[in-house]
Amino acid sequence: MARNARSEQRVATNGIHLNVAEQGEGPLVLLLHGFPESWYSWRHQLAPIAAAGYRAVAPDMRGYGKSDRPQDIAAYNQVEVVNDIIGLIPALGYETAVVIGHDWGAPTAWSTALHHPDSVTAVGALSVPYSPRPEQPPLDTMKKMFKDMFFYQLYFQQPGVAEAEFEQDLTTTLRKFLYVASGDADLGGMQPKSADADLLSDLPDPKRLPDWLSQQDLAYYVAEFTRSGMRGPLNYYRNHNLTWELTKGAPEKIQQPAMFVAGEKDGVIMMAAEALQKLPERVPNLLINELIPGIGHWTQQEAPDAVNDAILRFLKLVES
Repeated sequence: MARNARSEQRVATNGIHLNVAEQGEGPLVLLLHGFPESWYSWRHQLAPIAAAGYRAVAPDMRGYGKSDRPQDIAAYNQVEVVNDIIGLIPALGYETAVVIGHDWGAPTAWSTALHHPDSVTAVGALSVPYSPRPEQPPLDTMKKMFKDMFFYQLYFQQPGVAEAEFEQDLTTTLRKFLYVASGDADLGGMQPKSADADLLSDLPDPKRLPDWLSQQDLAYYVAEFTRSGMRGPLNYYRNHNLTWELTKGAPEKIQQPAMFVAGEKDGVIMMAAEALQKLPERVPNLLINELIPGIGHWTQQEAPDAVNDAILRFLKLVES
């Protein structure tokens, strides 16, 4: 059957089922989304990648959308999430894939390449540069760094707290969250806050949505999180230390052909400045390393044309 139109199916992998959106025929390109998103964050990429002669597949990651949502917090550690993606490759009828991720999907993509070099022929990441396993448990480092200050990843740690705040009004939550991390946000008036503050109260609420986010887009995300809830997505943040424990002795360099693209105004780039600087050393086969002017964190949604251009150039370089 020709896969010219976008379609969705649920696929068994690693003991669960993931919903995947897909389009096209040819070599497999997996597109991994981040928080708080869904396969839909890749809506602008599926058709161009398919038109270039590939099978583009964007899963709802575990805990999201129409994919399974294990209850156990520990089920969201990165070793399990990576195994979901590695299991998708044979489940879709392939031996290898190119894996590209954004936000949480980026460390997952890097880790698939690092730990499964025979299955991942090339790797791409948006927003989050590669960092090898740190010497200290990540949550311990965050607690020292932000001991008297609010930091969203620490706020997410106590099960139920962030869920209650996010789910109280998902439309407002997602509108604020997607806006504040974008290149459109004016954060000049925002002040640091205490460790016991909530996340959303003082975030700016845009009078109108940014051009890259339509009312229909926002409604789609709201419907997805109304279905899934926020527990699974937030559990990714609760596994920093468990992932660290499970990956002792991991290799330090990514050897496959690689791509990195981020928005120049992305707050993650500011936090990960050292990782970005050291990226060519840690990823010696880095074929594309670019910052897109004027955009923030939601790379492939804020600048779809630039991201599509980078991905298609990267796929050509990998083929040649």
